[in-house]
Amino acid sequence: MSEAHLGDAETFLQACRAANVAQPAWSSVPAPVRGRAIQQLGRLVEDNAEALARLITHEIGKPIKESRGEVQEVIDTCSFFLGEGRRLYGMTVPSEMPDKQLFTFRVPVGVAAIITAGNFPVAVPSWYLVPALLCGNAVVWKPAEYTPAIAEAFAQLILHAGIPVGTFQMVLADGPETFAGLERALDEGVVDKVGFTGSTVVGERLGELCGRHLQTPCLELGGKNPLVVMPDADLDLAVEGALFSGFGTAGQRCTSLGTAIVHRDVHDEFVDRFTKAVVEAPIGDPTRDVVYGPMIDQRFADRYEDWLELIRDHHHVHGSSALGRITRAAPREGFVGDDPEAGFFYHPTIVDGVRADDDLYRLETFGPIVGVASFDTFDEAIALANGHGYGLSSSIYTTNPLHAFRFRERVSAGMVSVNNSTSGAEAHLPFGGNGRSGNGSRQSGVWVLDQFTRWQAMNWDYSGRLQKAQMDVAELSADLTYRVRE
Repeated sequence: MSEAHLGDAETFLQACRAANVAQPAWSSVPAPVRGRAIQQLGRLVEDNAEALARLITHEIGKPIKESRGEVQEVIDTCSFFLGEGRRLYGMTVPSEMPDKQLFTFRVPVGVAAIITAGNFPVAVPSWYLVPALLCGNAVVWKPAEYTPAIAEAFAQLILHAGIPVGTFQMVLADGPETFAGLERALDEGVVDKVGFTGSTVVGERLGELCGRHLQTPCLELGGKNPLVVMPDADLDLAVEGALFSGFGTAGQRCTSLGTAIVHRDVHDEFVDRFTKAVVEAPIGDPTRDVVYGPMIDQRFADRYEDWLELIRDHHHVHGSSALGRITRAAPREGFVGDDPEAGFFYHPTIVDGVRADDDLYRLETFGPIVGVASFDTFDEAIALANGHGYGLSSSIYTTNPLHAFRFRERVSAGMVSVNNSTSGAEAHLPFGGNGRSGNGSRQSGVWVLDQFTRWQAMNWDYSGRLQKAQMDVAELSADLTYRVRE
């Protein structure tokens, strides 16, 4: 257990002020040189990968294999963006007038305030911090206050990579103090961009706050991600995808499977196979080979208890030997480890019979619970996939290309998988959602550059006279009455 002294609103404001002072010098560093700092960060993370992964597992209970994968995501992100410092391209644009050239440039936005959750305590922050720094911005990072050891370790790696003092700062604070500090920083004009990964409710408040300052934040919010199983699907593959999507990281991902939407012809067989897989899934000690370990923090465990209350009489529950927390009184058969009460371990839960009017269908449930709904027609499947208003990730299992493309066209999610899980990201592919899952901003790949740069246009007239656009444009005469004779 790590302990940390939390800052307050004034601490956050002071960090933003310092970043505002440091940013001009950092933006004047050539972009390829800034890319070298990102390269050095990637090397440092790679050299410290095992220690960082073990720290993640120790502090939030993520299975060690997933923790290693998360650290690899940071390395991949650095590997991608180290070259982007040489590719922050603008364009030359032909002018409509002679002796005049038009250009476009990417310029930094200024100071970026980045607020991230703790379920991916280094991978998701890297999606913001790496491109923001590469593009010449100063950054103030507010990680989850319940992951102080991980945050300190990652911050030290960033600072040792060659980022100048003041350009990157990390502030540990709780949500209300951070919001108050951010509000003051925006009022004072020392924050130019906000990035946030977290709940939809908080994202709405941040969106309102930024809107008052004519800023568009980068919001990556919650999800109620559908996994559609068509009658022609490979059911074993679909079950494997549902198990990982629904129960990896104990269901505490924004991309976790919310509802499996299964064609009625294969519903019973899918539920039987899925139940068997979940019953046999190893759960427990995250330092061992398990599907998932404990809940990240007590606050998540307490909220999950409330979501279990959404189960109704018309639902059918499968997946484990009990419901709720795994204890000596309510044991999990095959639990991996010595003492289930040493952490916030919870039984995996499948809830069959979910309907569109259920709270369990409409609400994001951040924990090891997966709903199952049935459909008869493709239109019904699409309605269930979109009806909750979230639009982050989605998946369809089918062997019919027509189903895959129709699903891609009609689903509201920003990310679509075919015969793969709802979870999983790659450093060079855009990540983000729509509707209640975000405001259309994207992270990762070249698309995130639009979050941390602004386009600047320049025209250079060397004609020696004032040429007025749309007025001093040469005209070419034409005979538009000409017709071809037959």
